[in-house]
Amino acid sequence: MENDLTYRQEGDFLLPELEVETPSTLGKYGRMRERYLREERPVLYNRLILSGKLAGHLTEIEQAANRRLELMMPELKKSMGLTEELKAQNPMNWVGLMNNAKAKAEEMILSELIYQ
Repeated sequence: MENDLTYRQEGDFLLPELEVETPSTLGKYGRMRERYLREERPVLYNRLILSGKLAGHLTEIEQAANRRLELMMPELKKSMGLTEELKAQNPMNWVGLMNNAKAKAEEMILSELIYQ
């Protein structure tokens, strides 16, 4: 593996000039994963930067989280009784239950994908 890194002198040390490239289309979950890695797992974060795999990793996490959310929401809506009939009869209750379902799904996504 060939790296085209340039270095700068800092005292007795040569430090690599690193450019962190994150995809501009990165969404909520990718940004959350990046912040988690940067703050809580700096060794892994730096390893991903140095190998040039950070952007791919973040994109993969973003896509996996969105797919997981899409799969979980219909199941949660069904189990919580979120129907179109309830939406028509009691919209405020429906919105509250929908917010609870999304929060529950996001909590699972955070523990399974983002903060691991």
